[in-house]
Amino acid sequence: MTLPATAVGERRQRDPERTRQEILDVALTEFARNGYSGARVDEIAARTRTTKRMIYYYFTSKEQLYIAVLERAYSTARDAERQLDVDHLEPVSAIRTLAELTFDHHESHPDFISLVAIENIHHGEFIAKSAALADLNTPAVSVTARILERGYASGAFRRQAAAIDVHMLISAYCFFRMSNRYTFGAIFGVDLLDPSRREHLRTLVGDMIVSYLTTGD
Repeated sequence: MTLPATAVGERRQRDPERTRQEILDVALTEFARNGYSGARVDEIAARTRTTKRMIYYYFTSKEQLYIAVLERAYSTARDAERQLDVDHLEPVSAIRTLAELTFDHHESHPDFISLVAIENIHHGEFIAKSAALADLNTPAVSVTARILERGYASGAFRRQAAAIDVHMLISAYCFFRMSNRYTFGAIFGVDLLDPSRREHLRTLVGDMIVSYLTTGD
């Protein structure tokens, strides 16, 4: 049963947070698909059955809406890392689990990959305007740092490495698999999202980071 437009409007007025989240859901897809310049607020309004004026009421401008979308996309990734319980695992298993979680998250959030790629085209112009994003990215490195500390203390890890470098190595592999899958496939004839190769590639990122940390300098 489809609600009348007046009923939809009344519901939205009673639940502003739900309306805001619905706008962000649609805006994320619109920006990921068309980029910042190509995205249209009118299209977002049409797909949320709201108005352009209402969107600007919540987010002030297209730029602020885009920044809010970036904040939400990154917070989703960091929430997954915060919920990762690796303190009970020995360091080698913990770092492998972190690498595999990153692999899974990147695969299941292709819009996140697109948004990061788009923001790099803009030289990080918009992400630099968000104080929230600087705080959001701290947990990603702190989880890695805790694992490394335990690994060095126990002797499981032999190569000294900064947490930010380990984070970069894991992210680079997982991001490349998603962002470059079309060009990689066209050049080498390999489908990086082939289900039959998924476990091999997932294991590979864990093997890579474990090997790096457990071998000497």
